[in-house]
Amino acid sequence: MTIEMDMIQTIGLAVILLLIGRYIRSKVNFFQKFAIPAPVIGGFLFAIIHLVLRLTNTAAFEFDTTLQSFFMTIFFTSIGFGASIKILKLGGPMVIKFLLIASVLCVLQNVLAVALAGPVGVEPGLALMTGSTPMTGGHGTSAGIAPLVESAGITGAETVAYSAATFGLVMGSLMGGPLANKIILKNNLVEKKKMEKDVVVDESILKEENKILDGKKVQMGFFAIIVAMGIGVYISAFLNGQIAKFTDKAALPIYIGPMLLGILFRAISDKHDNFLPNEEIAIAGELGLNLFLSMALMTLKLWQLVDLAIPMLVLLAAQTVLMAIFAYFVTYKLMGNNYDAAVIAGGHCGFGMGATPNGVANMESICDKFVYSKMAFFVLPIVGGMFIDFTNVFIITVFLGFFA
Repeated sequence: MTIEMDMIQTIGLAVILLLIGRYIRSKVNFFQKFAIPAPVIGGFLFAIIHLVLRLTNTAAFEFDTTLQSFFMTIFFTSIGFGASIKILKLGGPMVIKFLLIASVLCVLQNVLAVALAGPVGVEPGLALMTGSTPMTGGHGTSAGIAPLVESAGITGAETVAYSAATFGLVMGSLMGGPLANKIILKNNLVEKKKMEKDVVVDESILKEENKILDGKKVQMGFFAIIVAMGIGVYISAFLNGQIAKFTDKAALPIYIGPMLLGILFRAISDKHDNFLPNEEIAIAGELGLNLFLSMALMTLKLWQLVDLAIPMLVLLAAQTVLMAIFAYFVTYKLMGNNYDAAVIAGGHCGFGMGATPNGVANMESICDKFVYSKMAFFVLPIVGGMFIDFTNVFIITVFLGFFA
């Protein structure tokens, strides 16, 4: 029996699964500890049920995922609005340095994936779905990039990317604390930290004010995203037209134009009394992320993982080793070779293989054991929450142009 769901029914089921995921997350400590997103929990649960129904020849589902692209574009457009050049400058050289370091990791994650594609016997495009797309990018970037790879004829790209992203959330959270702990104890960094003068950073740029809900601002935030999307898709089409003159093997995702326009609008707003409602735009982006993630996960074809299990294990193990080596020898050394750098290295494991909340959670556990690091809690949220997704998408796009 095949159960067909139209556009409205599909988004309705996605919302139900999102709410189920939130309920399960509130009751299960494992999901809270590793910051597994609610739409991932609900979506994966349905995907598993769907797998069982197919294997037992009971039922199969077919979905109209038209709205998935719409909500995906809302999310990525909001990333553009969130990438404030003003805040990047205010953050200072440590923020810029960490952004460059994190971007280099994205490149290396993709290089490693492509290098191992041949030895494990998978296509380079599929191997890239274990690179920076799910690792640094997490489920959000995976849900935006993987469908493009799948539509290019690489079967299993979405399933591999989402599964890898879930693995990364757990592994990044497990390894960050022990790695930083080893660095701190080996180099006696706590005592050295106590003798250092505390760093001076403008933490006010990270503070959130409690504001009364303003309907007009909510509308303005949503309208700003829609306008950027409406005009931005023409920018994407133009850029792809120029690329097509040189090659037919590369194309930018549709949301690149809206993201660029979002950065432009934010820059103009920052120079003119912040006329854009940035918090409301961020909330709209989070809404888009939750809905398109739920749709993406519930439509997973888990049966495609059967033949990819061993290659995936090899690729993900390699990514884990890369993250540990990079955090220990690059992030720690280049970020100052001190206590703050060690905490940042532990946090980098969390968001370099998962998401910013995982990185922050790693740093909290490290600082709870030792001492607080003002610099770490200033630098990592800015890079992880505002900029890395933007640079990562462009890095991924370049690799896909050559290897997908």
